[in-house]
Amino acid sequence: MSLSYSIREGILGFKRAKFASFSSTMAMAVALILIGLFSLLSLEAQSISEWLRLRVGEIEIFLQDEADDTLGRALYQRALATDGVREAEYISRAQAVEIFRREFGESAEGFFDVPFLPASIKVRVESDYAYPDSLESLAKHFEAWNRVDEATYDESLFVRVQKNLVFARRFGIWLGLLVVLASVFLVANTVRLTIYARRLLIRTMKLVGATDSFIQRPFIVEGILQGLIAGTIGFGVVYFIHKLAAKGWTELARGGWEMFFFGILMLAIGVLLGWAGSFLAVRRFLKNVALH
Repeated sequence: MSLSYSIREGILGFKRAKFASFSSTMAMAVALILIGLFSLLSLEAQSISEWLRLRVGEIEIFLQDEADDTLGRALYQRALATDGVREAEYISRAQAVEIFRREFGESAEGFFDVPFLPASIKVRVESDYAYPDSLESLAKHFEAWNRVDEATYDESLFVRVQKNLVFARRFGIWLGLLVVLASVFLVANTVRLTIYARRLLIRTMKLVGATDSFIQRPFIVEGILQGLIAGTIGFGVVYFIHKLAAKGWTELARGGWEMFFFGILMLAIGVLLGWAGSFLAVRRFLKNVALH
């Protein structure tokens, strides 16, 4: 009986105080949009930083002049089978000439009197190996092979990129905390105002002997209802923005199941915000309400 009354009164309370309920719901929706957009940006930034780290951490193995095409391809297969190597690409002398000509255009023709471009193997490592010490160890391993002249990677660029990524990750964490705190503050203040708008009703219920839990329950149901609506609105806006962004940059596109679970998560956060905001605001008000 008490539960059905709480649900019925919670829904009626949502209808009675339309402006207060609308304000609270919109505040939660804005908070969820901020949290949702930041979460998606954090996921995409993580993917992009991983991709960038793997690209910068590329090892290039230069073969000696005596290495013919058959030996070069054999070394390519050996490199591909090495622990930590994700993918490899063999570049023959002829391909190196074409790449050089494409990069430097007509000015490259003057360099072809002597065949100075060696065959090489470009190696990209697994994410667990994309660190300075692992890359250094792999480069030394490749250099020890017969018919390998040297194995190099751009150490200074890799270290610089690593430092920038660490800074960006820390900055993102602090920014995320700021967004969450601002969202909670926004929701808490809006819910507190909606509860204050019904102070006379709460005081009357206290005067007739209603317990604190009995008074709280309809407000909590109303808060949960607001959270569900806010979560639906927030996810709809975030999904729309994500779709627009994915049209211009296909790498941002995510699968249907990923977005489905993301939507469920936003609804759950909305319910949590509505419940917590209503529970804390009503409890605080009940402690301070004057009965005389």
